[in-house]
Amino acid sequence: MPLHPPQDPAPRRRARAGLRGALLGALAALVTAAVIGAGVLLGGAQRGPMAAAPPATRAPAAVLGAAGADAAPPEVAVLRAWDAARADAWARGDPALLRPLYTPGSAAGRRDRAMLRAWADRGLVVRDLATRLLAVRTLQRSADRWTLQVTDRVTGAAAARDGTALGPLPRDGPTTRTVHLRLLDGRWRVSAVRPA
Repeated sequence: MPLHPPQDPAPRRRARAGLRGALLGALAALVTAAVIGAGVLLGGAQRGPMAAAPPATRAPAAVLGAAGADAAPPEVAVLRAWDAARADAWARGDPALLRPLYTPGSAAGRRDRAMLRAWADRGLVVRDLATRLLAVRTLQRSADRWTLQVTDRVTGAAAARDGTALGPLPRDGPTTRTVHLRLLDGRWRVSAVRPA
């Protein structure tokens, strides 16, 4: 005869469903607030796609992301590098790693850090956060400012806690935003993100 009565599995199922619902809700917020832009995680002496590029001479035009970053237009290369840096911050659960991706005082940066902090406070991280650029259009460009219209979608992400995968998060549909970038300290950073 058991010392304890059998446990009702319903509360455990409800708890799992609640966690899954919270994760899905958080991902929806993540996807909604996800920003596409450019910034820096690399040291100031390093050069890479997020480093300043000379203004292009071509007229603003829609460009689809090329398969290889080396063949991509500067805007696409910068956005891809930014996405990779942001994905690294989310995988580590470290809001401080997001700070150099944005200009000081950027509302988009504050939202992104607050959202990551909320996940980290619950012991959650997001691994394999992958964003696919569908289209990038240069609306305005000067030596130290870019305004881009970006259409993208999150194509992969999985929640994890204490090194244990909790499962993939849902993909989102294409989203179009206007992204404002500023060149600071030789690096492109997001200053604002607005719905297109």
